[in-house]
Amino acid sequence: MVELVFLGTSDAIPSKERNHTSILLSYKNENILIDCGEGTQRQLRIAEINPGKITRLLITHWHGDHILGIPGLLQTLNFSGYNQTFFIYGPKGTKEFVKEMLKTFAFQENFKIEVQEVNGKFFETEDFYLEAEKMSHGVPCNAYSFVKKSLLRIDKKKLEKTKLSGPIVAKLKQGKDVTFNGKKFLAKNLTYKEEGKKISFVFDTGFNERIIPFVKDSDLLICESTFGEELEDKAEEYNHLNAKKTAEIAKKSKSKKLILTHISQRYSKNPKVILDSAKKVFKNSVLAKDFDKFEI
Repeated sequence: MVELVFLGTSDAIPSKERNHTSILLSYKNENILIDCGEGTQRQLRIAEINPGKITRLLITHWHGDHILGIPGLLQTLNFSGYNQTFFIYGPKGTKEFVKEMLKTFAFQENFKIEVQEVNGKFFETEDFYLEAEKMSHGVPCNAYSFVKKSLLRIDKKKLEKTKLSGPIVAKLKQGKDVTFNGKKFLAKNLTYKEEGKKISFVFDTGFNERIIPFVKDSDLLICESTFGEELEDKAEEYNHLNAKKTAEIAKKSKSKKLILTHISQRYSKNPKVILDSAKKVFKNSVLAKDFDKFEI
């Protein structure tokens, strides 16, 4: 199961209700932070999440509302005895930005920080991978996808009846039939397919031809919706998306569910304007709030 916690859902200027952008994705031993706006570590504390459990940071771009929480987070990890490698991924220029940031804040590096500038598939394990795609925001900018692979799982109840174990079970997991004590066991009778999942994150971008292919078939599409449809011209001017365009992306990409985030403070009194605009195009739309949790 993959769990998402929305730590911040505002645009460039936070509001009373919404902190700067940050989302934590948790899966098994991985806790992946997507962006780290100002105040993120305080949001983690309010959500009762130990920042020392964070394993990776994905940076969409280097505008302040998406990265100003990084120095404080790194300092907290330093003071807390963080003793593993902290991985930071981002678009072109990220290595230099991190280098200058660490110099600016006189950071004492008591744990290893590894920085990578990424595009395409950049991290993979046995059961999931991370990939990035360039977006259009006037500065180097990435969208990201977390893809949980389709896997062949052993039906434990059926396996118990066979008394099979060890290397034989490993072969079954590979979809191979096995023979034990003269009896043949078919993999299809002892296994089942666990379908994969795809979660895509698209923050701060104008519409471009790369978005829809990149987020295609997402189970969850988490996408910026800074403006309502009435401000389409302003969205285009500032290389952002409005609610209607975001919903069109969800529909055309055949995503299953759309979560709207990065909401302008101008909608603080009536955020439903954003949601209603999206729902007219894509019914399965949800407007995220700070501390919302989603499981998939």
